[in-house]
Amino acid sequence: MRVYVPLTLPGLAAAHQAGEIGPGPLTAYAVTPGLREWYVSDDIEELEYAALNRAASASLRLIAGNPGTARRRVVVAVDVPDGTAVADPDRSLDSSSLGEVRISSPVPLTAAAAVHVDADDAEKDVTAAAAALGAADLGDDDAQFTVDGAEDHELLWFGIQEIPNLIG
Repeated sequence: MRVYVPLTLPGLAAAHQAGEIGPGPLTAYAVTPGLREWYVSDDIEELEYAALNRAASASLRLIAGNPGTARRRVVVAVDVPDGTAVADPDRSLDSSSLGEVRISSPVPLTAAAAVHVDADDAEKDVTAAAAALGAADLGDDDAQFTVDGAEDHELLWFGIQEIPNLIG
């Protein structure tokens, strides 16, 4: 099962040093029944892209909670055995948790398929989005527009062998 783990650049550096993403439990995003229903598609690539975007939004929240961290969203795509990532049935109706899964233990970085990171030119918009996130959550349309500006940036794809260059 492919899952998307939201991180920050310092989180990616820590994972690289430890050789694993953790400790558990980890929050990740995957193609869940709730995500399928919300996205209304049977195309697995589209659904995985939706899960990746949900993880990118979660990475933005991590950035917003850590003022000193680099303002680039990071998502690690990881392949885990079926049954390892479990959706919380109590949150299935909560739209903020669409595609959200929990992984109980650390995931070896060798299970990573790719790393997705914002380009340098996204930093200005990600910085503004992180600052506006609280107001957007409270319903401020202008703040939501700012958050959406960061989401307009596509994350770049990197192989796991490129992690040292990303964190260096």
